[in-house]
Amino acid sequence: MEADLAELLDGIGPRLRALRRDRKLTLEALAAQTGISVSKLSRLESGQRRPTLELLIPLARAHRVALDQLVAAPATGDPRVHLRPHRRRRGGVVVPLTQYPGRVQVFKQVLAPREPSLVTHAGYEWLYVLAGRLRLVLGDREFTLSPGEVAEFDTGEPHWFGPAGADTVEILHLFGPHGDQAVVRTGPSTPS
Repeated sequence: MEADLAELLDGIGPRLRALRRDRKLTLEALAAQTGISVSKLSRLESGQRRPTLELLIPLARAHRVALDQLVAAPATGDPRVHLRPHRRRRGGVVVPLTQYPGRVQVFKQVLAPREPSLVTHAGYEWLYVLAGRLRLVLGDREFTLSPGEVAEFDTGEPHWFGPAGADTVEILHLFGPHGDQAVVRTGPSTPS
């Protein structure tokens, strides 16, 4: 059991370094976000310092990951608890939240800055901004969405979406492969 614990702790530093590098953050930028000194972060990543909850909690928040992703907690057997993120070649991350072939697919995405390149394909998409600002280009129209805002569109129209600036944007992305559209049964309540 002692060897398992040592192996678990030894894996935290490399995971922290990989997360920081994937997000293209310097130690200085991460220190500014978390309030943890650069030297302490460096020692954590290199394995020269053992991690504590006081250090891991602000790091998990800064990287927007669950604490168990930092410590590689053992799997529970429930795939809904331990979702597998997929890293994209342009720096983004996609986490599939559903696996229903032929039906609406749901993803959580962290999109890194990149140049717009409009695409078209069959289907219908909904985008909900969780954090950051999203730039959405639909044909010759352009929109900027903030956290809590939603967009929906037919993917037959030329479109592109990504961060509205130099920072990443985090979204929920729903895709209906056959042009499925949401059916609204209720609306916002009107004040009396």
